[in-house]
Amino acid sequence: MPETGPAAAPRNEVQPVEAPGLRGLLTLATAVVVVTALAVGKDIFIPIVLAMLLGFVLAPLVDLLRRTGIGRVPAVVAAVLLAITIIGALAGLIGMQAAELGQDLPRYQTTVREKVSGLRETAIGRLPELVKSFGREMEKATDEKPAPGQSAPPAPPAEPEPRPLPVEVHAPDPTPLQLAQRFLVPLVKPLATTGIVLVVVIFILLQREDLRDRMIRLFGSRDLHKTTVAMDDAARRLSRYFLIQLGLNFGFGVLIALGLWAIGVPSPILWGIVTALMRFVPYIGSIVSAVLPAALAAAVDPGWTMLLWTVALFAITEPLMGHVVEPLVYGQSTGLSPFAVVVSAIFWTWLWGPIGLLLATPLTLCLVVLGRHVERLEFFDVLLGDRPALSPAENFYQRMLAGDPDEAEEYAEQLLKERSLSSYYDEVALKGLQLAANDAKRGVLSEGRLERIKDAIKGIVSDLSSYEDVEPAASGGGSAAGPKPAEKGMGKEPPVATPVPPAETLPPQWRHGNAILCIAGRGPLDEAASGMLAQLLQKHGLGSRVLPHDAVSRAHIGGLDDEGVAMVCISYLEISGSPAHLRYLIRRLKQRLPGAPILVGLWPAEDAVLSDPSLRQFIGADYYVSSLREGLQACLEAAQKASDGEGEAKAEIVAERERSAERVNLPA
Repeated sequence: MPETGPAAAPRNEVQPVEAPGLRGLLTLATAVVVVTALAVGKDIFIPIVLAMLLGFVLAPLVDLLRRTGIGRVPAVVAAVLLAITIIGALAGLIGMQAAELGQDLPRYQTTVREKVSGLRETAIGRLPELVKSFGREMEKATDEKPAPGQSAPPAPPAEPEPRPLPVEVHAPDPTPLQLAQRFLVPLVKPLATTGIVLVVVIFILLQREDLRDRMIRLFGSRDLHKTTVAMDDAARRLSRYFLIQLGLNFGFGVLIALGLWAIGVPSPILWGIVTALMRFVPYIGSIVSAVLPAALAAAVDPGWTMLLWTVALFAITEPLMGHVVEPLVYGQSTGLSPFAVVVSAIFWTWLWGPIGLLLATPLTLCLVVLGRHVERLEFFDVLLGDRPALSPAENFYQRMLAGDPDEAEEYAEQLLKERSLSSYYDEVALKGLQLAANDAKRGVLSEGRLERIKDAIKGIVSDLSSYEDVEPAASGGGSAAGPKPAEKGMGKEPPVATPVPPAETLPPQWRHGNAILCIAGRGPLDEAASGMLAQLLQKHGLGSRVLPHDAVSRAHIGGLDDEGVAMVCISYLEISGSPAHLRYLIRRLKQRLPGAPILVGLWPAEDAVLSDPSLRQFIGADYYVSSLREGLQACLEAAQKASDGEGEAKAEIVAERERSAERVNLPA
């Protein structure tokens, strides 16, 4: 179909790239300003972010204390004091274990020297020396090679180099003030940051509702109820996620500490705490935390047994925790895409250093939750979330445009594990066809591409004929970022299949191949929709046949094979303006097939015909539906009515015969 309209360009001409608009430039400038502010003001933002995350962790404890009758201020103070006690205890344990390890390190030097000397005696250890000696020999042979016919001149005796005079520099003994400065100055910044975090978290816990209201005012004041429910739900989910993650990491640290203690690695509590903290770093945290215990095990044990057991401990427990325990606790996912986790870790590490690496996953999850609940921040969910960027219908149409029906069929098979065939056709395939029909109406699809789309859809429908139209067993699951919807743009739950009567109860005349005529509308893709409806009818025991729109035109309706036709279904993906042609088509069909009910399927559910009773009466059809499921149900109801009508007619004939027999046997 040739492109029309003022925006159409010549076939071989490339459209010039449009300059970014003012809104795009403002968005880019805002992003640059935000990133710059985060980098420059990291000393301010890091304590605030830490306080917010700690507030999410302590909020459930504060709510629990308040439910016992304690006031808000005492509950907040008690929760913060508990957090200070736990943090102080961990810091004390780390200090004692580190001091003990520092005292024992000189004892391990002998073991390290013996292992290094043992490695040097092996062929692998002697390899660098062999390479160096080989290089020296090659260099000597190259430099001292004599000319042909001449003997090499003797090397001149080397003159002894003067020995350097030893020089010793003694620094003066540090004063008490210098000693205090050396040990106290490095502690000032962490202590100041800790104090700021505690003060901020107290105010966050005391004014949670006020902060929530301000967020609602900023991002969602148009719909207070929806935004309030969303913000409360997001806060609960984040608190639950952080508590679960903290508990799992703590449990993993305890498991590692016990394992290292059983193996005999020194300072197991220290390595358990380090491992628990490093598990907040995605993917590589546990691997990095295993390096130091493994190196210490190699230094302590004269052999290699302790090192192998340490490596085996991390190699077994981390996959079990990451691939078995966490999916069972979190659900199917945390709500973050793996690529987003890696990119966010790189970004926050570049921005804030090591503390940014620890905060990367919690911060990214907060942004994704806000994106799923606040409309203005939806781009965070699109960029960082694990939900598909395109809806299933858009994905279906995009695969058709890209000429890749195999990938579309593979995606369909994944969706059919969670929903019935009719649900997939209604929620994905028909909506994808509507997108294609709209583009065809606008003239942006060429004839060749439109034909390829039609052929691809026919192939997919044919390949899906092996699936039954039944609802699969429902499966649970979810994510930390929010409840797991079926798919973006498909509603929260798969629609429940409508109960249908067994095929054996349908009248025989409704089960042969010409019982229901599925006639396509005038659109280029209406025949594909008719094919889906015909396939569903056949799966439920109703005979059906697909006809193109031209078969019922004024010129060809006289040659229509109407033998045994019990019902007619007309499919339209797009019908606009005055549907006069539909009224005349129904009139022709009623003249040709008197008594056969006629169903009109207008798959755009918002079409005006469905909402205007006078317009429906004007058109003259018997049934109007907006989904294939409704069309299937209407056909089954019509078949059931026909069956009941035949039964009533037979009963009336039998009753009339009995009455006639009684009249004959009456005395004169």
